[in-house]
Amino acid sequence: MSKRILMVEDTEDNRQIVRDLIATTEYELIEAADGIAGVTAAAAQKPDLILMDIQLPMMDGYEATRHIKSNPALRHIPIIAVTSYALSGDEAKALAAGCDGYVAKPFSPRQLLATIREFLS
Repeated sequence: MSKRILMVEDTEDNRQIVRDLIATTEYELIEAADGIAGVTAAAAQKPDLILMDIQLPMMDGYEATRHIKSNPALRHIPIIAVTSYALSGDEAKALAAGCDGYVAKPFSPRQLLATIREFLS
């Protein structure tokens, strides 16, 4: 069975980039456009990996990550923060919220894919 990736991202252009990237792999992509939908999708779909934007409507990525990581049934799912908040301290803040990895935007699709493969191997 192919591994499933949940992408929580509110910007259509960014979703399209990841969609095109994942289409070249064996992975299946699930999408959510805001933090609340991301938490709901994580619980319903139990993906193998989550790509979490930080600047999201309804609930930001830090809060969504904390919700997911506080659920014992979902705690094991690796979450990679994918964010344009590339200020110093942001990576530490993402990791403190429970993210397992961090990729700054704009990202190289090759770099993002390498990070995904690292967590899913």
